Amino acid sequence: MKHWLNRTVLGIGLASLFADIGHELATCAMPALLASLGGASAALGIIEGIADGLASFAKLLSGVYSDRLARRKPLAVLGYVMTASGMASFALATQWWHILLGRTAGWLGRGVRKPVRNVLLAEATTPETYGRVFGFERAMDCAGAVIGPSMAIYLIHTVGLKSLFALTLIPGLAAAMCIAFLVREKPHTLQQDRKLSLSLYVLPREFRQFLLGVGIAGLGDFSNAFLILWATQAFTPHYGLETAASYAVLFYIGYNAIYMVSCYANGLLADRFSKKWVLAIGYSLAVIPAAALMVPGDSFVKFAVVFAASGWYMGVWETVESSTAAMLLPSDVRGTGFGVLATVNGIGDLFSSIIVGALWVISPVAAMGFVMAASLIGAAIIARTHPITMQLAPGESPGANG
Repeated sequence: MKHWLNRTVLGIGLASLFADIGHELATCAMPALLASLGGASAALGIIEGIADGLASFAKLLSGVYSDRLARRKPLAVLGYVMTASGMASFALATQWWHILLGRTAGWLGRGVRKPVRNVLLAEATTPETYGRVFGFERAMDCAGAVIGPSMAIYLIHTVGLKSLFALTLIPGLAAAMCIAFLVREKPHTLQQDRKLSLSLYVLPREFRQFLLGVGIAGLGDFSNAFLILWATQAFTPHYGLETAASYAVLFYIGYNAIYMVSCYANGLLADRFSKKWVLAIGYSLAVIPAAALMVPGDSFVKFAVVFAASGWYMGVWETVESSTAAMLLPSDVRGTGFGVLATVNGIGDLFSSIIVGALWVISPVAAMGFVMAASLIGAAIIARTHPITMQLAPGESPGANG
């Protein structure tokens, strides 16, 4: 069997590392900037929801369009450049809606690049190693999410918030260069005459069933920026805004360290056991941080449970969703399929962030009750789907059944 860690997989992994350093530098400092501009949970919900919602359409169009391109890679490079520019624009923000514009631009770029990146990743290896390959990419992404916030703790106190955001442009552009110079793209069958509606129609039935469970569970997948905001707000009365933000970022670093381990560990599990059960259990684990957030108080123990449990279950979600999709999708509609998956996730994020942000203002218990219900229903749907039937492209060999 060909070794799975080749030049393309490594290049995409490094791109995810650098992109997430820049992204997390901006994300972990964004709640403090928003708070300084008078924003709150509702404003953050609007920002995250609108950005994710608009990006979802970019993911769908990018995925479908990439199946019609002889070369997908330039589209991915463009997406990384857009994300880097959007995050850096926070340095110019003076009103909360300026953050909305920058976040939306950055997330549109993320939407453009994500389906293409996943297709390039799937076509660089074999089905037997999809779990490890997607787990490696997510682990590299998480490594960036540890490095970025660690840098943010230092930069917040040295260069200040605005200069920090400007510096995010450096790792963001480095990510685009990794894709441009390291990734090798394989030829694929073009779908120039296929309409969008037909492209969606030819997606495998098992994949469409899988999307239903993903979509329901996604309604409970609110932005992790909320965790940073809520921790910052809880700690501020005792420690002041800057120190509280630093403590929140430290918890977020722990979140990403656990996320990194979870991605690779659950990628290995997905290559050895039933993917639908690994994913269903991962969805169910969302009840742990939700229940902890229902508990009143601002103790470090409470937030340690919240961040740690969130990091572990998110590692399951993102790794196993992608590796399962890669096994279900034929090569000629992989771009479309990954675009649809990303769109379903984006729509879930849109409604989840807006609903959870609004409900939290009214009642944290109601907000977390909604999250728990959505996660458990999604888990039940995934667990009750028919056994996954792999859809292989010519020349591909079967791996472990899901």
